[in-house]
Amino acid sequence: MEVTCLLLLALIPFHCRGQGVYAPAQAQIVHAGQACVVKEDNISERVYTIREGDTLVLQCLVTGHPRPQVRWTKTAGSASDKFQETSVFNETLRIERIARTQGGRYYCKAENGVGVPAIKSIRVDVQYLDEPVLTVHQTVSDVRGNFYQEKTVFLRCTVNSNPPARFIWKRGSDTLSHSQDNGVDIYEPLYTQGETKVLKLKNLRPQDYASYTCQVSVRNVCGIPDKAITFRLTNTTAMKNATFQITPDVIKESENIQLGQDLKLSCHVDAVPQEKVTYQWFKNGKPARMSKRLLVTRNDPELPAVTSSLELIDLHFSDYGTYLCVASFPGAPVPDLSVEVNISSETVPPTISVPKGRAIVTVREGSPAELQCEVRGKPRPPVLWSRVDKEAALLPSGLPLEETLDGKLRLERVSRDMSGTYRCQTARYNGFNVRPREAQVQLNVQFPPEVEPSSQEVRQALGRPVLLRCSLLRGSPQRITSAVWRFKGQLLPPPPAVPAAAEASDHSELRLDAVTRDSSGSYECSVSNDVGSAACLFQVSAKAYSPEFYFDTPNPTRSHKLSKNYSYVLQWTQREPDAVDPVLNYRLSVRQLNQHNAMVKAIPVRRVEKGQLLEYILTDLRVPHSYEVRLTPYTTFGAGDMASRIIHYTEPINTPSLSDNTCHFEDEKICGYTQDLTDNFDWTRQNALTQNPKRSPNTGPPTDISGTPEGYYMFIETSRPRELGDRARLVSPLYNASAKFYCVSFFYHMYGKHIGSLNLLVRSRNKGALDTHAWSLSGNKGNVWQQAHVPINPSGPFQIIFEGVRGSGYLGDIAIDDVTLKKGECPRKQMDPNKVVVMPGSGVPRQPHPQLWGPMAVFLLALQR
Repeated sequence: MEVTCLLLLALIPFHCRGQGVYAPAQAQIVHAGQACVVKEDNISERVYTIREGDTLVLQCLVTGHPRPQVRWTKTAGSASDKFQETSVFNETLRIERIARTQGGRYYCKAENGVGVPAIKSIRVDVQYLDEPVLTVHQTVSDVRGNFYQEKTVFLRCTVNSNPPARFIWKRGSDTLSHSQDNGVDIYEPLYTQGETKVLKLKNLRPQDYASYTCQVSVRNVCGIPDKAITFRLTNTTAMKNATFQITPDVIKESENIQLGQDLKLSCHVDAVPQEKVTYQWFKNGKPARMSKRLLVTRNDPELPAVTSSLELIDLHFSDYGTYLCVASFPGAPVPDLSVEVNISSETVPPTISVPKGRAIVTVREGSPAELQCEVRGKPRPPVLWSRVDKEAALLPSGLPLEETLDGKLRLERVSRDMSGTYRCQTARYNGFNVRPREAQVQLNVQFPPEVEPSSQEVRQALGRPVLLRCSLLRGSPQRITSAVWRFKGQLLPPPPAVPAAAEASDHSELRLDAVTRDSSGSYECSVSNDVGSAACLFQVSAKAYSPEFYFDTPNPTRSHKLSKNYSYVLQWTQREPDAVDPVLNYRLSVRQLNQHNAMVKAIPVRRVEKGQLLEYILTDLRVPHSYEVRLTPYTTFGAGDMASRIIHYTEPINTPSLSDNTCHFEDEKICGYTQDLTDNFDWTRQNALTQNPKRSPNTGPPTDISGTPEGYYMFIETSRPRELGDRARLVSPLYNASAKFYCVSFFYHMYGKHIGSLNLLVRSRNKGALDTHAWSLSGNKGNVWQQAHVPINPSGPFQIIFEGVRGSGYLGDIAIDDVTLKKGECPRKQMDPNKVVVMPGSGVPRQPHPQLWGPMAVFLLALQR
């Protein structure tokens, strides 16, 4: 180890009673990964835009003591702030290949048990563009009597996207629009899911039989390319899926076929286009002859479009027989489809029931299951299955309805979420068109128990009793049939017998009369139901909890330039010191990273109280190496939980003093100020000799505050390509907070009719980077240098940031000069009458008349304050 002599100085406890050193959690969300853009929307909400399939990385920077735990949660939209059940406990949230369903508002909840939790949120907008879907529909209508028929085709293009897609219709390679072709309409229909555009081809012409392309675009946001689908409009036709229905006399509300009542037979096939289908009816093999009692109708409003119905008025015995419906489609690959219906005294309406002993089906999770309903009737209709007890629940197939011809619903590898009531009902087609008959089957899926706690640490002082309890959280059956306790893997005698009245107990308990070294260790409670078992794990001990390192210590590093060494102030509190026996001492181990040897030291302590801040100064650490520090508490039981952290060397930071600490920007290094890499553009250093001679008139200063052409100042150039709201940030060096109050004094020049804003921010560097506004000024303040004094009170190492915001036009240059940072409060003395002063927060420049300086000026200044 490179540290040959590690001086570990005396322990210096801060005797803080109670929880004085504890600080509530604070949080800030920062982003990384593959963001397309991060912006502020109209309601000042942070929006993080990412392409579907990319990697989302969000980090929650936290402060507070003890170190806050971070929990990431999400809601589907922006209206709710309720947490979901699933969470990620980590300061960094990383989602590989993010999906559209993972968009929404993400919450970072930081909690350390002190005060209220800190909750920050950011909205994640996932961009995507699916393949478009094209559907075709054709209508035929008579025009001018029967001289000709007008044929209209609708091409409906639908797509799911974010942001909304733009549609482009093409015939071949030519783009279509209303104005170019009178036979074309393009419109957006109402009440459609997804985004839809319809291309209407009116009164088909020969040139309309061509290839049509629907092209969708989100204008290359997030690099998403356009997508397209093409359809060839031809005269080819097709038919499929022939069905029938038998409708008893609806006027008399009958559900049976009876002589003397009316009867309707309906026949339907699916076709494209539907209107070209023709139907022909036969009775007993011969064409059905129309009469006053036998009518054929088309397009019954109560049935699917283009359905043919044969109506029998005042049913006679002679009307019994076999009826055949034949559907034809000229030019179709299948020339015709037919369906046969037998009408006789044996024709009976349907009934459905559950076989005896099959009303309740009980199976184990992962096994197959078969639900059965028996349907009777002539003709025998198919059976439709659906869920009953779960709103909008789908069947395991993913469909809301599933058809079975034999009345059996077969399920493979059932899961617990499939438990519930299932409905079987008769279909209205291929049978009687009457009120569906239905029955229900209960599916019970048995699964092993789930217990709590699954794992728990139990800490107790030596000699005190402990009660361990393992509870059944859920399971099917919901009861414990047996409970077995083990200690370090060895079987323990069973706990006292459960009373007969409580045989269906939902928990098991084990009592330890006293915690000792021998009784410390791992306990396991294995509980079982009729299906399987689960275990609660308990780790019982009297060892102390881990120390809690104090991460928010301002400037814990002290550097010694001559010896190339540095020291570190290590600070911590003890977690729950009263939970076990008192801490007697700490074992401190310090090891340089990438080295094996470590320096070890025992640190004795008096009684440690909750919230008491303890200190230890590590010295002679070598520049610029980093070290791993391990700290372990010891009690009469022995070693407790160890805590570790890494100490990094940081360059010495500046300390503002009462002496002059003014930056005039005369040197190219600009006093250590740097340009912020996350802003839109940079501040520029220039003087009257280097400024652009063709710059815009009536904006910007002619010289720096000194009035000499050689004097430099910093300014923002707002001409093109700058846009409204663009920001430039100039960041100071890092300063150590060695005083409670500081004063930032500077001169600014804000001249031009398009002046935006000048902001002063303070960036705290306790943990991460938290920026707070300290001062702001907007608008044209005249062609004059003016001075501002801004008080700040940083809580730790800090930086100051000058932020220039571009206004509505190019006449908006802003300049700063002579920035001073001093300890103490801002000055209240009489000011130079030639320098206009803006008091902090007033936003109004005040320039007293020269004749008023003297007693009246002092009075006016007092009024300003």
